[in-house]
Amino acid sequence: MSEKVKWGILGNATIARVCVIPAIQKSRNGMVHALGTRSPAAAGEVAAKNNILYIYGGYEAVLADPEIDAVYIPLPNHLHLPWTVKALQAGKHVLCEKPLACNAREARTMAEAAAEAGLLLMEAFMYRFHPRSQRIKQLIADGFIGTPCLVRSAFCYHIGEELLATADNYRLRPDMGGGALLDVGCYSVSLARWLLDAEPAAVQAQAICHQGGADVHVAGTLRFPNSELAAFEASFISALQQTYTVVGSDGAIELPHDAFIPWENDARFSVRERTQEKGTEYVIPGADEYQLMVEHFSDAIQGNTGLAVPVEDSICTMQVLDALAEAAKTGCTITPSYS
Repeated sequence: MSEKVKWGILGNATIARVCVIPAIQKSRNGMVHALGTRSPAAAGEVAAKNNILYIYGGYEAVLADPEIDAVYIPLPNHLHLPWTVKALQAGKHVLCEKPLACNAREARTMAEAAAEAGLLLMEAFMYRFHPRSQRIKQLIADGFIGTPCLVRSAFCYHIGEELLATADNYRLRPDMGGGALLDVGCYSVSLARWLLDAEPAAVQAQAICHQGGADVHVAGTLRFPNSELAAFEASFISALQQTYTVVGSDGAIELPHDAFIPWENDARFSVRERTQEKGTEYVIPGADEYQLMVEHFSDAIQGNTGLAVPVEDSICTMQVLDALAEAAKTGCTITPSYS
């Protein structure tokens, strides 16, 4: 392998164009070698802007290129399984957009393919790499707010009336892995598990569904074994919410509405002591969490570190999401199945 990991990108999705391709090109240890797309003509601008030498008219050509070490998959959710498995079988490490799969069964199949190939597979939960996230995780671990008892989170936005009317978007297609629970609720589930360092023992949820069947408005709760609770909201039909709060026995940590995606702005959070109404604000200098994520993955490929988001962690997130989907459908309290 060369000094820099050579990346192939499967698809010209917005998240790839705006966030991940520029992040790889800025990274200290990676470079985009090729972009595969069904519409090569439409990819000319992004290739020129990011100095990508090769544009392939399909994903298969990316996987066939022997120069490529790793691929990034920003495809719709139902395509994560087949293209991850194909990439691994072609000898490529895989960074796959969240959610890793449409369900835990698919995620396990992807993990088995990675183990068989002896290659790395990681879900692209970029928020965990931001210095603010790392600082908050450490504060909780150090007992700064006492014993954690509640994580409250929301990731909601309005998808747009035209899309809601026409359902002309994969996020509104159940057969393509659509729905707010998978699309943005996955952040809240991942966050609660990560910050509390535990797996939910039981979950409940309620959902409002689009006429096509996809959930567009979801609220849920998670109960953890040591009496911690988590509450979350995920929505395609509300005003912007992108925040979380961690409440402990001795204080609380609160974030503004850039909790998962602060871009490269200064990132703030506040800490309130047990009886305070107004806390102390902390400012973390701006950072590109996507760049930090791809640099970490390249480091792992080169054998310099282990994965910060191991695939086993992602499978557990999917198991909780499966349980929440069942809870919303049945109205029952569901115990996630961990296996």
